Amino acid sequence: MTGIRRAFLWFGLAFFTGAALAQSKGNPARGEALAKTCMACHGAPDRAPLPLVPSLAGQPEDYTVLQLFLLREGLREAPQMAGMLKDVTDPDFFDLAAYYVRQAPARGGASPDPQLRTRGAALSRSMGCGSCHLNNYSGQQQVPRLANQREDYLAQSLKAYRDNRRTGADTSMNGILYRVPDGDIQALAHYLAHQPPP
Repeated sequence: MTGIRRAFLWFGLAFFTGAALAQSKGNPARGEALAKTCMACHGAPDRAPLPLVPSLAGQPEDYTVLQLFLLREGLREAPQMAGMLKDVTDPDFFDLAAYYVRQAPARGGASPDPQLRTRGAALSRSMGCGSCHLNNYSGQQQVPRLANQREDYLAQSLKAYRDNRRTGADTSMNGILYRVPDGDIQALAHYLAHQPPP
C-alpha cells in the first residue's frame, strides 16, 4: 500500500470515527437481519462462537463499528474475514453494532480453575486491564468487552499483541504485553473468560 493511499485511509478512519461518535445509533432490528451471516461463526443467542472466533454479543457499539471498518478497509488483518465485508456499508456497521450491543454474552460452560483464576486476577490488576476495559471488563466506547469472551480467542489475541502480529489496533496493548510469558497470558485469558454476570 502506498504512503498516500495509507494516509487517505487513516484520514478517512479519523473522519469516520468522529462521525460515528456524533451520529445516532443504528437500527437493531435491521442489524439482527444482517447478523444472520455473522452468527455462523460468531455464535447466536443459543449457540457459542466457533473455536478461536470472538463473541460479538455485548460489545460496545463504537468498538464494533470501528473494527468492522478496519477489517473492510484492510487496516486490520483477519484472513478468515477476507472479502466478507466488501459490500457492507457504513450504515450497516451501525445497525450490526446496535444489534450486538443488546445481546448478552454467552457464559462458558466449564468451571474456572481457582488457582489459574487467582493468578489471572493478580495479573489483570498489575497490568491495569480495568483502567481501559472497566473494572467488570465490559468495555467502553472503542475498548472491547473482555468479560466472558472465548478463552481460546483471548489467549490467541493477547499473544498476537505480544508478538506484534495484531494490526489496526491501539499499540499500547503491544507494549503492555511485551515479553509476557505464555503461562501468564493463559492465566489472564482464563480469568477474563470466567467473569461473574454483571
